Amino acid sequence: MLAWPRGIQGLSALASGAAFLVTALAGTGVAQAPRNVAQDRPGAASAPKQVPADTILYNGAIWTGDAAKPRVSALAIRGETIVAAGLNHDMHAFDSPRTRRIDLHGRFAMPGFNDAHVHLFDGGFAKIQINFEGTKSIAEFQERIRENLKDYAAGEWITGQGWDHTLWQERRFPTRDDLDAVAKDRPMYFGRIDGHVAVVNSRALQVAGITAKTADPPGGHIVHDPQSGEPNGMLEEDAAMDLVFRQIPPVPPAKWRRAVELGLADLAQHGVTSAQDYSPMMASKDPDALPETVTIYEELKEEGKLTARIYEWLTFDLPIKRLEKVRKEIGTDNPWLKTGGLKNFMDGSLGSRTAAMYAPYSDEAAIKGILRVDPAKLKQQAIERDRAGFQLLFHAIGDRGNGVALDTFAAVSEANGARDRRHRVEHAQVVAPGDFARFARLDVIASMQPSHLLDDQRWADARLGAARAKGAYAWRTMQDHGVHLAFGTDYPVEPINPLRGIYECVTRELPGGGPAGGWQPQEKLPIADCLRDYTAGSAYAEFEEKRKGTLAPGMFADVVVYPEDITRIDAPELLKVPVWMTIAGGRVVYEAEPAAKKAPNQGTNSSQ
Repeated sequence: MLAWPRGIQGLSALASGAAFLVTALAGTGVAQAPRNVAQDRPGAASAPKQVPADTILYNGAIWTGDAAKPRVSALAIRGETIVAAGLNHDMHAFDSPRTRRIDLHGRFAMPGFNDAHVHLFDGGFAKIQINFEGTKSIAEFQERIRENLKDYAAGEWITGQGWDHTLWQERRFPTRDDLDAVAKDRPMYFGRIDGHVAVVNSRALQVAGITAKTADPPGGHIVHDPQSGEPNGMLEEDAAMDLVFRQIPPVPPAKWRRAVELGLADLAQHGVTSAQDYSPMMASKDPDALPETVTIYEELKEEGKLTARIYEWLTFDLPIKRLEKVRKEIGTDNPWLKTGGLKNFMDGSLGSRTAAMYAPYSDEAAIKGILRVDPAKLKQQAIERDRAGFQLLFHAIGDRGNGVALDTFAAVSEANGARDRRHRVEHAQVVAPGDFARFARLDVIASMQPSHLLDDQRWADARLGAARAKGAYAWRTMQDHGVHLAFGTDYPVEPINPLRGIYECVTRELPGGGPAGGWQPQEKLPIADCLRDYTAGSAYAEFEEKRKGTLAPGMFADVVVYPEDITRIDAPELLKVPVWMTIAGGRVVYEAEPAAKKAPNQGTNSSQ
């Protein structure tokens, strides 16, 4: 049976005071339960014996996210569900010889993170193709290609992603000439880190049949050399990128599964137990087939290898009958894999200047970005899909993109009447002053990614100008207007690590610190709010607040454990803290120190 600490020191002796759960958290806004030392004593009265738990976590500093009991030291888990949350002594009633006991030794635990916006397949696939993250110049970009040419057979498409020209010495987009200088006779396609523009070489343009006479597709742009008039290799937004992308042969099934497994492993290692995912690629030409990624999730679920709960989004503009069929096949309530959300794109990204703005970019007077939709057609489709019960999720980054999204949601509400829709704007990066109130009035969720600001603040002022910057990445303003927030990363646009976003949420500073006080510091949030928006807030955004987001009886046992209390450390340390353990549905899916774990029936001293 589980042995408990001796004497009046109770479990606090194990944590040397600094990480003890009842120590006041200065400045965090996290409420504390008063300490009752007698409750920690092994001689204190115990509750009647309950059905045994499968797992007990004890001796922890556990932030539950539950206002009724914000801090506890132990959790009892049966199956996938928490059955008790309280002090060590409260767990006696759930202990048995078969119960697995995990001594946290004062470590900090909290609800597993729920990333409200990922592209999981892309994140995994980035690990098995050319990854350009970290390149600092065109020359480094070219050298990264050369280093990887040996991995591709003659005639095989060479693909990759992750480049960011704003980090390069040249501060310009690459061109087909830059790629041709490495290899002109092998087709190449390389996506920018945000996924909204890509560069291809001359061979790829030739295969796709793109010439100086090729017209821009609706919602996309083929960039041309101003001197020759020939396409220079840059393609902006999906409509243009797809002209080349659809020429690339499908990913083999084994490679597809490997990419998904790598993405899931990345999530588990960083404490992400739920992911709201848009990975819509289809390997099959069968119009009735499920997206390949969904098929892999199904396989992993049946094999007991799915390590995160997935809310998979479907593509908005697929035929409504097709969407309804796929929704029925996947289901809307399975705790490990469900669907029901439809993703659409209003515009592009700020980094590539394709986000749709009302006024020109401050650093490029001829550009207002790209509005990817026909507003009238969008409203008609949205009304139809809302009437069919789908949740609508609109990518919108520029102020005009956000305005069009809100116009559409208003039309939907007027046409179909009131109900609990929880429609969402994904990103909501630049919002016009009057539109914050519209977010609240229409009850639209702002699904935002604080970690984007870690990079974007380097050039946001130049792109937006002082006035528009006031409405950019405006978490506090959204919250003050009563808008529901849901946080995520846009993985792999940003690394999956949630603590990067928490750092940015509380500091609004660059990774190395500064600007002093933070960029637009009025938009900072307390760490308790940042954590809530990344857990309970994200759960609400997928209609799961009754099962996810807090650690309380009846909730899923989705837990992340850190070696120290992340609500108390200095903000820069957030960027360094590793995950010690991740638990999804009561099952340990990642542990940093497996050799240190004890066998299930071992206590610290069974004679106590």
